[in-house]
Amino acid sequence: MKYRTLPRTELELSEVGFGVWTVATTWWGKIPEEQRAALLENALELGVNFFDTADTYGEGYGEEILAKVLGHRRHELVIATKFGYDFYDKLTPRVGHQERPQKFDPEFVRFACEQSLRRLNSDYIDIYQIHNPRIDALERDELFETLEELKTEGKIRYYGVALGPDIGWYEEGEASMKERDVHSLQIIYSILEQDPAKDFFPVAKDCEVGLLSRVPHASEALTGRYTEVPEFDESDHRSHRRMEWLREALQKVEQVKFLAGEETGRTLAQAAIKFALYQPAIVSVLPNFTNLEELQHYTDAVDVPDITDSEQALLDELWEYNFDLEEVPVNLTEV
Repeated sequence: MKYRTLPRTELELSEVGFGVWTVATTWWGKIPEEQRAALLENALELGVNFFDTADTYGEGYGEEILAKVLGHRRHELVIATKFGYDFYDKLTPRVGHQERPQKFDPEFVRFACEQSLRRLNSDYIDIYQIHNPRIDALERDELFETLEELKTEGKIRYYGVALGPDIGWYEEGEASMKERDVHSLQIIYSILEQDPAKDFFPVAKDCEVGLLSRVPHASEALTGRYTEVPEFDESDHRSHRRMEWLREALQKVEQVKFLAGEETGRTLAQAAIKFALYQPAIVSVLPNFTNLEELQHYTDAVDVPDITDSEQALLDELWEYNFDLEEVPVNLTEV
């Protein structure tokens, strides 16, 4: 494993991190309990030290499973969790994947932090992330005053923002970095989903903010395992993506397969991770692990050849022309 430093901190994060939502929910397939533990244990043995979770994953289970499986090695972990959704309100039932009500008042933030610390069985949280905030939340001075107080009290070490729930949110990302002095910003970034992340890179450099990149495989389109749009269980997060998006995504994938193969020394899935790591502003990439084979394969990505400048230039050109090779006068054999 290789590691990168989160700017303005002493935290060293593994270049490939572990998004705990896959083992805490059924949103990315149903994983047996014993396999969830095995994934976490093996990830740490493979050098993964960065674990990204949220209080709302499995209504607290995403934090509890870290304590249950890896709590005895807490000092080896960099744990990021999130807050802001009021899943404690049992009078407002959740419908499907619909967003829950959000709360960012000081009392709720303190309450949420204490509950996360209890579930994590830890005295501190390494990175405490505001979960999918809109711009009005980021304009609240009392929110950031509360986070600074939690830092002073030693309950959190640093704080950041996780953008979402889907791609976009440029205004929120820019405000977080330029106006709120966050240490991390979690974004979606992949070969197939680059906006607005591309615009974040120079801002992150100027503001010394570390970017955490999730979904590098674009809903599994870049894993190389699908040639046709798959069918997902209704509880699976991927089933909520429009079928036409996935169909178009797989057509685009055909045009980036030059990144993989024996001559490149990497698979398409590994190239997708390397694409994100090509950006120095990205500290850690969070692929979705659902089995031990994926865990080994994706963590091995740090040791395969980097994306070359010429490959990146071609990808930039393909992106500019929406992957329409008829409009891109480039000979792939020259890359």
